[in-house]
Amino acid sequence: MLILSCSSKLQLLEGILKKSLPLTLPVHGAVMHINRGNPASHEVLVDSWPKFKAVLTRPHREVAKDDSDVYTNTYAAFYYDLDAYRALLQDSDAINWAKTFYVFGHKDGIYEASEGAAANKQVQISPSSYFTYFHHDPNKIHTRQLDPSLRLSTLNNSHVDLLNETWAYGGNEHSRKYVASLVRSFPSRCILDSNGRLISWSILDPFGAMGLGYTLPEYRGRGYITIVNKALAMNVHASGYPVYGHVALDNVRMQNCLERCGYQRLSSSCHFIYHTPKPSTGSI
Repeated sequence: MLILSCSSKLQLLEGILKKSLPLTLPVHGAVMHINRGNPASHEVLVDSWPKFKAVLTRPHREVAKDDSDVYTNTYAAFYYDLDAYRALLQDSDAINWAKTFYVFGHKDGIYEASEGAAANKQVQISPSSYFTYFHHDPNKIHTRQLDPSLRLSTLNNSHVDLLNETWAYGGNEHSRKYVASLVRSFPSRCILDSNGRLISWSILDPFGAMGLGYTLPEYRGRGYITIVNKALAMNVHASGYPVYGHVALDNVRMQNCLERCGYQRLSSSCHFIYHTPKPSTGSI
């Protein structure tokens, strides 16, 4: 296992991963962030260099201090060779198996590798899958005209509690800390009403994906999520990032919305593998 810290190697890695888009999307997005100031404090692991066969991105150890904070303890994975990825995943220097964490990516073998490693490490795993939508040119997205009483803006710290409360995976202190870090460090777009009240929003995540998209229920059906998504997508696209996001398999409303906007659903799902240490059975 090697940690890539050299800026020239990381720039080269970004270019290599770009050639394998969209399968490399989460890893590529994390590496792009690292090469542009590293706002999420991530690092890159490879099995070898320069002819690597597997790559993982992870949070720096000093950032991932809380063993139960799965929002921070998230790894993105990509491999060319499944055996190389298996070996990297089982390396105790690559992953702290005493923590609760996620590994995710688009290669089908990611779950298979986690299943084998978890059996050896006495860890429980729980897989889930999401559709990934990708847009080549957000300038072509058609939106409604925004009412003059509303204005397009960016998220700030005063919005964190509302984002955390309305997020399907939020509502706890770990998620609030994560949402606050997103608002502080990543591009966002939102719509405010005439009183400055937040009504619709979207934000970029540490893996370059657009996420937390939401419109307050009383404002739905007016195209607001499409407006904020396009505004954020154009910003992301202008900065050289691929425009993409993950959608839950049962979120048909958002799937239809993205497809109407010209997003393409990838043929391969994005696999999220939740890992948690098994409870100790030893006597006290």
